[in-house]
Amino acid sequence: MTEHVTTDIAILGAGVVGLAIAEALTAEGREVVLVDPGRPGMGASYGNAGTIADYAVMPVGSPDVLRNLPSLLLNKNSPLAIRRAALPSLAPWLMRFARQSLPGPTARNAAAIAALVGDACPSWLALADRIGGAAILQHKGCLYLYETAAGFKAAEDDMAFRRTQGITVELISPDTLAAMEPGLPAVEGGAAFFPKAVFLSDPGLMVQTLATHVFKQAGFVQAEARRITRQFDGIVVEGPNLRLRARRVIIAAGAHSKALALQAGDRVPLDTERGYHVEWDMAAPRLNRPACPTSRGFYLCPMTGRLRVAGTVELGGLTAPPSPHRIKKLVEGARAIFPDLGEPDREWMGFRPSMPDSVPVIGPSRAGPEIIHAYGHGHIGLTLAPITARLVAALVAGRPPELDLTPYLPGRF
Repeated sequence: MTEHVTTDIAILGAGVVGLAIAEALTAEGREVVLVDPGRPGMGASYGNAGTIADYAVMPVGSPDVLRNLPSLLLNKNSPLAIRRAALPSLAPWLMRFARQSLPGPTARNAAAIAALVGDACPSWLALADRIGGAAILQHKGCLYLYETAAGFKAAEDDMAFRRTQGITVELISPDTLAAMEPGLPAVEGGAAFFPKAVFLSDPGLMVQTLATHVFKQAGFVQAEARRITRQFDGIVVEGPNLRLRARRVIIAAGAHSKALALQAGDRVPLDTERGYHVEWDMAAPRLNRPACPTSRGFYLCPMTGRLRVAGTVELGGLTAPPSPHRIKKLVEGARAIFPDLGEPDREWMGFRPSMPDSVPVIGPSRAGPEIIHAYGHGHIGLTLAPITARLVAALVAGRPPELDLTPYLPGRF
């Protein structure tokens, strides 16, 4: 039976970004209904590394990545890989990605990302307080590990650039790292320590806490939104067993947003990164804070009751099954750090919404402000959920947003 719903604002997508937007709008007294075919918060919002990464100002594309792009993409063991069957359909996106990896675009994209992440940690602290999730936050910072002296030396320029973007980072010696993380094996290089970074000890629990808070005020329809139609008296959203009429629509469907954006009048070069994690249950954590062995492209995440190893980038679309090879490489990488790990207790794959410039799409549709875009956050959707919510709430209310939205608008390409 088709469900007929009428609301002031419909949010298409109930991941962490959509839920954060709903929290901000309902706090201002707005009538909101979220639409999602799955359980709220159970996509990429559930399976991430849990880091509120205020230090993550670098886009995926950069001159270094561009120089090594063919070998990175075609080496199936690379932290940045592509499913070869997807190469023809990804070619236009890859061309844009290559252009955005040139020095000038890389600097502009980093500045746009830095403006968004600047107060990510205070924003999450405030949000967690409002929803009753403060106990899930850990205030211990985050580490980038350099297993070789050459890797540590090469990181100096990277960290110097991040400091120009307002990031607090300390380059620490192997001895200091050993004192901070006695459970890690010794490294030759050292580490970069981001002391202000915040970590969610259970991102799935945090998002469920947010959802519980939101649905005290907002409605939820479990259905797939496939069509958006502007009409003289509002917007109609339709899908299997769904017909919803709203005054405003916010597209926050993550990796599933591209077709909806096109129907709204905006051709956005969004594609899909497939992210993976594996987990080992354990009573006592192996380390005190998240740590990323940078050459391996994943995070070691000490979550409640388990070690999660999350990361790598696989370009491969929304339909192919999970890659056993990517899971295998995560397990092998984790065992290179902790050789005594047995078989993982679970594995997971989810979809990240990936833009060629690594900059999210936030702002009104070119065809009219009654549709607002809020997706494309790539690796930092969890980090950017509260600031995205504030920007969208300002647009809905007709207030000037706290940031210039020019770098994030859907018409920038």
